[in-house]
Amino acid sequence: MSRARRVVTVRLLLAAILWLATGPGATVDALTASRCAAVAKGPAPIVPVATAPARTATEQVVRITFVGHATFRIESPAGVVIATDYFGPAGPGRPPDVVTMNHAHITHYTPVPDPRIPHILKGWGDATGPARHDLTLGDIRVRNVPTDIRAPEGLVEKDGNSIFIFELAGLCIGHLGHLHHTLGVDHLAEIGQLDVVMVPVDGAFTMAQSSMIEVLDLLKARIVLPMHYFGSPTLRAFLMRLAQSFEVAFNDGATIEVSTGTLPERRTVMVVPELHPRVLE
Repeated sequence: MSRARRVVTVRLLLAAILWLATGPGATVDALTASRCAAVAKGPAPIVPVATAPARTATEQVVRITFVGHATFRIESPAGVVIATDYFGPAGPGRPPDVVTMNHAHITHYTPVPDPRIPHILKGWGDATGPARHDLTLGDIRVRNVPTDIRAPEGLVEKDGNSIFIFELAGLCIGHLGHLHHTLGVDHLAEIGQLDVVMVPVDGAFTMAQSSMIEVLDLLKARIVLPMHYFGSPTLRAFLMRLAQSFEVAFNDGATIEVSTGTLPERRTVMVVPELHPRVLE
């Protein structure tokens, strides 16, 4: 078989895999556009760190600052700034270019965002259907995966929350928002393989810590950033549950730097102190 025919065959095979995973409207370009994109109905395996490129002086680095509660400030190598579950505080520096919001509680959204923020992405649906976002800005792509939340009187608000996915610098970063249930194969296929995940660990307002750990086992992210824990006893209980299967690390400050070459080989829970621990008081 000629080289040209081999290339065509490989592309057709990739297209067939993508069609099975995401439907007939997808393309090979969509498959190759993001390492985060799922190519099967289920979570992707962990990639051993030995296969990742060694960090170089020119390697792209993402800065992540834990502002407080469920808000993280993400800064891309090109300077694009995102704030997650934004309700006002967004960390030091200029206003974000993009904010994501969820509405289970007022501490995850605001009806009066800073007017200087050009892109405000609401994670909840309306009468027309679920929220759907797929925004590319500079070197960042932002998309969402809708999930349900509990409503008063034992009801369920369909598509009331979003898991937001941030693709930048060869990394896939996920923020689970106010997640109220475990994830099915459709969710996992849409999320894809995460490198970093921001996870609420309160154990009550979202869901039990044991259930949240089941979600982490499905997602297989290499770095887990706990959030939404309302004090050290809750966080400590979460860390004790994970101590046998995860490394546990503590960062000195509110900001970490992440790159493809510095992802840990073993899954690691990284405790990052809140920049504004009294942001809700």
